[in-house]
Amino acid sequence: MLNIADTLHRWCREARPFALATVIDVTGSAPLPIGTSVAVDEDGTAVGSISGGCVEGAVYELCQQVLRDHGAPQRAWFGYSDDDAFAVGLTCGGELDVLVQRIDPAAQPHLGAALSEIAQGRPVAVAQVVDGPERLLGSTLSVLGGGHATYGRVADGPADRVVADQAKALLRAGRTARVDIGGAGEACPEALSVLVHVHASRPRLLVFGAVDFAAALSQAGRFLGYHVTVCDARPVFATPARFPHADEVVVDWPHRYLEHATVDARTAVCVLTHDAKFDIPLLRLALTLPVAYVGAMGSRRTHAERLRLLREEGVTDEELARLCSPIGLDLGAHTPEETAVSITAEIIARTNQGTGRPLTRITGPIHRPRG
Repeated sequence: MLNIADTLHRWCREARPFALATVIDVTGSAPLPIGTSVAVDEDGTAVGSISGGCVEGAVYELCQQVLRDHGAPQRAWFGYSDDDAFAVGLTCGGELDVLVQRIDPAAQPHLGAALSEIAQGRPVAVAQVVDGPERLLGSTLSVLGGGHATYGRVADGPADRVVADQAKALLRAGRTARVDIGGAGEACPEALSVLVHVHASRPRLLVFGAVDFAAALSQAGRFLGYHVTVCDARPVFATPARFPHADEVVVDWPHRYLEHATVDARTAVCVLTHDAKFDIPLLRLALTLPVAYVGAMGSRRTHAERLRLLREEGVTDEELARLCSPIGLDLGAHTPEETAVSITAEIIARTNQGTGRPLTRITGPIHRPRG
C-alpha cells in the first residue's frame, strides 16, 4: 500500500471508503514486489498498479465488487498459462496472489494515522493479516514513532504482541516482508501469515572525498532515494555550493565522522579520496561496520597498495573481502556522471544480490525477491 500512500492518506482524511488490492505473494518473474497495491474508491477512481498493466482490469472489477457488497476480503490468483498467456493475465511468466479488502477509514483510524506519519516522512510499519482464520483476514496493526507506539489489533491475546514485535524488527531493518507466526506449541495459538508494510527512513549514502566524482555520485544517490552525506576534511572543497544534491556536507576527518555516524544494514559507504592518510583509517573502520556496501576508488596499483596498508593495520582477509575496490561495475565509464552510474549500479547489485551481468547472459527470473 505504500506505493499509493499519498492518495490513501487523502481518502482517509476524507473518511472515504475504498477497496484495497494488495500483492501478498509473488512466484517467478513478476513486475512488482509484495506489498504493492491498487485502490478503488466508491466513485470508481483507481490508483496504483500491481502488475504493470497485465491484470489491472480484473483487479479493478474485484475491487468494485468487494466495495459494493461490503463483503469479506477475497483472495485472487493470477498466473501464466502455456496454452494461452493472456487467459490468466501475467504474460511475464510469474504468479501473483492478491488480497482484496474493503477499508472503512472511520473504523480503522490507526491506518489514517499511519498514513499521516508516512506523509511526513516518519518511519512506520503496517502489519496486515493475509492468511489465517477468515475472521482475521485483512485486519491491520500499525507501529508508529519508529517502533515506540502500537495501534490497532489483528487478533486477541498474544498474537498482537507477536505481530507488533515482528513489525518493529522489520521496521528497524527497513524491509517490507511477509512473516508466518503462531501455530501449535507457540505463544500465538492461531497460525497467521502477516504482510508487514514498512516505510523506513531513507537509507544513507556516505560519500567521502569532496571531488567531482562525489558531486555526480551525490546526485545519483539522491535520485535513488538515499540520504546523501558528503564528508571531507578540507573546508575549501566541502561546501554546500559544490554539492547541491547532497542532504548534508560535513567538514571533518572521514574516519572521525564515521565513528559517530548512524549507519545500518542499508548504508552505503563510498571512499573517493585517493589519499592513504584519509583512506586507510576510514576503510579500517568501515569494514568492521554492519553496512551494505563499502567501495573505494582508485587504480589497480592504488588498490594493491591499499590492501597492503590495510593488512598492516590488522584488517583481516574476511573484512577485506567486503571491499569493492576498484569501485563500480565495468561499464566503460569515463566521466564523473558515467562513473556515478557505475558505482550506483554496483551498490544496487550488492544490495539485491544481483550478478551485475547482462540479462541476456543469465537465465531464471528477472525479478527476484529482495533479501
